[in-house]
Amino acid sequence: MSGPMKWDEYGAKCRESGQLALEVFACVTTPVNPGPPPADVMAAHKTYIAGLETGGQVFLAGPLSNAEGTHMSGAGMIVFRAGSIAEARAFAERDPMHKAGIRTYTLQAWRLNEGAPIPGVRLSRRSFDL
Repeated sequence: MSGPMKWDEYGAKCRESGQLALEVFACVTTPVNPGPPPADVMAAHKTYIAGLETGGQVFLAGPLSNAEGTHMSGAGMIVFRAGSIAEARAFAERDPMHKAGIRTYTLQAWRLNEGAPIPGVRLSRRSFDL
């Protein structure tokens, strides 16, 4: 009986076919209670994420809207660069929002194969267009 393909096996197949297969870790962070977080915790969170960004551990981060795209939801997403899901989990656990119990999070490995996150950069072709 076969089950889902193993994550690392999938990554190897992607690389063999010429895809980038860059592994990053998507952390969706969700408020425990409605309303804005305390200002001091928000400030500590922003400082923490900025430090990880400076250190190269944050690929992307920012708030998420409600389902209609009209209001702040209080949730956010952080995409970590890490050597493993355990390392990414440690980054998430140290986030002041999570440490204070103001937000919870889910974390998943994400394999980047396609896209153009910066104009001219083409992940699917592993190229940069001038």
